[in-house]
Amino acid sequence: MADNALHVVDPEIADLIKAEERRQADTVKLIASENYVSKAVLAATGTVLTNKYSEGYPGKRYYEGQQVIDQIETLAIERAKAVFGVNHANVQPYSGSPANLAIYLAFLQPGETVMGMGLPFGGHLTHGWSVSATGKWFNPVRYGVRKDTGRVDMDEVRELALRERPKVIFCGGTAIPRIIDFPAFAEIAKEVGAVLAADIAHIAGLVAGGAHPSPVGYADVISTTTHKTLRGPRGAMLMATSDEHAAAINKAVFPGLQGGPHNHTTAAIAVALREAGTEAFRDYARQVVLNAKALAEELISRGFDLVSGGTDNHLILMDLTPKGVGGKPAAQALDKAGLETNYNTVPFDTRKPFDPSGIRIGTAGVTSRGMGVAEMRQIGAWIDQVVSALAKDEEEAKHVILRVHGEVRELTKHFPAPGL
Repeated sequence: MADNALHVVDPEIADLIKAEERRQADTVKLIASENYVSKAVLAATGTVLTNKYSEGYPGKRYYEGQQVIDQIETLAIERAKAVFGVNHANVQPYSGSPANLAIYLAFLQPGETVMGMGLPFGGHLTHGWSVSATGKWFNPVRYGVRKDTGRVDMDEVRELALRERPKVIFCGGTAIPRIIDFPAFAEIAKEVGAVLAADIAHIAGLVAGGAHPSPVGYADVISTTTHKTLRGPRGAMLMATSDEHAAAINKAVFPGLQGGPHNHTTAAIAVALREAGTEAFRDYARQVVLNAKALAEELISRGFDLVSGGTDNHLILMDLTPKGVGGKPAAQALDKAGLETNYNTVPFDTRKPFDPSGIRIGTAGVTSRGMGVAEMRQIGAWIDQVVSALAKDEEEAKHVILRVHGEVRELTKHFPAPGL
C-alpha cells in the first residue's frame, strides 16, 4: 500500500528507490560501515511514529500525547541495557557524530584537551580532527599506530596522555582492523584523570554478539551508531555505567544539542536490539569475523598489503601502493564490477585524502546475505582480478570488469539480501 501511494504521488522517487533496490540486490556490499536491515527494522522505520514530536525523555516530555512513544523509547533503552550490559542508555542521538559531540558538551569546556586517534591512522573526524568542530573548538592531541606493525602502541599513548593531560580520551575509530585494548586505555585514563569514551560504532554488533571484547567496565561512556554491524537504522546511542555520567550525557543530548528524537528511528532501534539479543545474531557476529579473516587470508595470498597484516574484526584496510594502483581508481573500478568498497587513507599515506593509497572493505553486509568462507575466497579473487587488470592495461581492465560484474550478479542471485 505504501509503495502504491508513493508511486502515485511521486513516481520519480518511487522509480529511483526501486532502482536502488535492484542495485543493492545485484552488488556485493563490502563497505565496512554499511549493512542490510531486516524487513522488521525497515517496517518500523517507515511508520506513523514520524508524525509525533517528543522533546524530553520518557515521563518528562514537553508535548502531550506521549503514552505510546514513552513505551517505545523505554523498550529501546531497556533492550540496549540488556544487550550491552550497561546501567544507562540514551537512544536519542540522531547519528554518530552528534552522539560524540554530546560527549564533548558533557565533559569538556571549549579549549580543553581531548585525545583521540588521528584520522589518517583510523580515527574518526569527531575525535578531534582539524576540519571537525571538535578539532576547532577544543585542543586536540592525537595518537596513531606504529609504522612497523600498523597497531596502536599503548606505551606511546600513555606517554602522550601523561604529557598532555586530556580531559577526555577516545578509543575506537573508523578503520581499525584489530581488537581495541579497552583495559589498557582505561588504565591510562584513570592515571591522568580523564573520561574514557569508547567509540564502538563499527564493532557494536560484534560486541553485542560476543565476537569482540566489550568496553563495559572499562569505558566511562560508550558511543555507537546503530547501523553497521548492529544491523539497525541510521541512528546512534550513548551508554554509561554511572549515574553521574548518565545525567551529563542526557543533558548534553537534550536540551544541549537536539530537540525531539526521531521516534520512527527509536522504534527501529528497539527492533534491531531485540534481534541483536538472539542466539542467531551471536552466530552472525562470529561469522562476520570468520569471513573477514578468510577474505584477508585470500588477499594476502594474492600479494595484497593489509594494514597490521590482517584483521580481528569485520574490517580490512589495504594499502595498494605495492600494486601500483591508487585507492580511488581501484574503488571506482571495483564498483563498476559490482564490488562496493570505499577508498581510504592508510597510515603514513603519502597521497592526498581524496586520492589515497588504500581501500577499506568489510564483511558485515555479505555475511547478512548468508555468504561464508567459500564466497570470501571468490570475492578475494575478483578483487585481485580487477586491481591487477587496472594496473596493467585500461582496455583489459574494462573486459575484466564486465566479466566480473556478470559473475557477481550470478552469485548474488543465490544470496538474497535481507529486507529487499
